[in-house]
Amino acid sequence: QVQLVESGGGLVQAGGSLRLSCAASGRTFGIYGMGWFRQAPGKEREFVAAISRSGDYKYYTDSVKGRFTISRDNAKNTVYLQMNSLNSEDTAVYLCAAGTGWGWTSINTAKGAYDYWGQGTQVTVSP
Repeated sequence: QVQLVESGGGLVQAGGSLRLSCAASGRTFGIYGMGWFRQAPGKEREFVAAISRSGDYKYYTDSVKGRFTISRDNAKNTVYLQMNSLNSEDTAVYLCAAGTGWGWTSINTAKGAYDYWGQGTQVTVSP
């Protein structure tokens, strides 16, 4: 069992930046593949970014490529999402997720590949 707690959300103007953090407690962090998802009001939860257990492999949804960067620090049991050049379409609740049983270099974008979820942190981008 692992508990995930997100932080770093808030209100930012378009073009600004935020850095989200997700702290994990419980078992050894390195056994989890990690991802970020987001959910806007009235919309489905969508994949944003994922990082392998090793930290060497990363994948992003097209709409955030070149603007967002996912990273992890296994020694600190934390995964990050650096978000730059934010726009109003990025407004959503951002959720961190952890998956078990992944290979060392595996990446997963499907919600079903993740076993544990945080409560989310709100990101609001004003025009």
